Amino acid sequence: MSPSSPTTPDVFVTGIGAISCLGGSASEFWTGLKAAAATARPTPVAGLTERVPDVLAYQVADGATGATGATGPAGVGARADLGRAAGFALAAAREAVADAGLGSRELAGAAVVIGTAVGESGDRDGSTGAGSTGDGGDGGWEPMFSVAASVGGELGTFGTNISVSNACAASGYALSVAVDLIRRGEADTVLLGGAEGISWVPLASFSRLGAADPETCRPFDAERRGTVFGEGAAVLVLQSARAAAGRRTYGRVLGTAWSCDAHHPTAPDPGGEQLVRVVRAALDEAARGPGDIGCVIPHGTGTRQNDVIEHQVLHEVLGEHAARIPLFSLKAFIGHTAGAAAAFAAVSAALMARHGEIPANVPLAHPDPECPVLLPQDGPTALERPNVLVNAYAFGGSNFTMVFGGEAR
Repeated sequence: MSPSSPTTPDVFVTGIGAISCLGGSASEFWTGLKAAAATARPTPVAGLTERVPDVLAYQVADGATGATGATGPAGVGARADLGRAAGFALAAAREAVADAGLGSRELAGAAVVIGTAVGESGDRDGSTGAGSTGDGGDGGWEPMFSVAASVGGELGTFGTNISVSNACAASGYALSVAVDLIRRGEADTVLLGGAEGISWVPLASFSRLGAADPETCRPFDAERRGTVFGEGAAVLVLQSARAAAGRRTYGRVLGTAWSCDAHHPTAPDPGGEQLVRVVRAALDEAARGPGDIGCVIPHGTGTRQNDVIEHQVLHEVLGEHAARIPLFSLKAFIGHTAGAAAAFAAVSAALMARHGEIPANVPLAHPDPECPVLLPQDGPTALERPNVLVNAYAFGGSNFTMVFGGEAR
């Protein structure tokens, strides 16, 4: 059923939070996106760059969350031993909760759904501090994918706590799970997000695959050489119409969809059939057509295969509208935040809807003629239609698309 049906409950976004290389809050994130000429730059990863020289990452500044635990930023009032990814998620969640104005009773009944590709694996490879073993410090085993439980435990939520981990589509799939919880009446409030802390293994692996750009993340640039990872967390408060009543909202999640092509462990299907399918399914659920879309936030990793195929998919799905719909290349600002990428894109969509504009893209030095997408670079562009399409793809062929709808202007 589509959200246009009176029997399909609306899902509103009432609060957002973000911590990234652009700063420790959603407002700093938005300010950074609006300053394309002064965007953050990737930096060497301590302890890893000496071994793998071409590896850089978009890293969160020390202390950006207000406190630093034994394994990295942990957020104000958090346990000192909280993992890096969970620390980022908690800081973003606290901001989102405050932004939505959730009371203690609402928070106690909330669910938490967090997507993460590698969880707290940094604690096992030594990348988050000398002597880190990932064994909890006392020789006992601790799970890697415990981010949602850590956030729920710190905030005192008693609803469902779910960590979703299917590579770089994780927070997209998590978003769909959160929407379903609300639409099925299993929760009125869900803290939905994505979180990642820099971990050596995935960075070194991408280098071995020849998919790591040694300079910067530059999707749709002819000289791109791969992706560059980033870290941080983005969290949104999703609420039913009943819970959102009386609150100012950023807009609604109109439609979400998944697909899987299972073409190759790491490479996308060159035919793009399942990528086309997932966009059309999300549009159908949203009861929106190609002419209703005001902006696309693409997966846009900066790898040669992804950017060209995604361009082809968008042209097939959007048809004659593709040439006039602007894209916002988010990863050029904050890098590829892996399992948190879709959540960061969702926060970006919410901010665009709130402000009625699309920030200027990071200028392309060498636009690729194989994927000539519309990337406005001269100041902000008006969001003429209040619907934003978000894509997220992952290893193994997991694909996600969302349609976010703001208020008509």
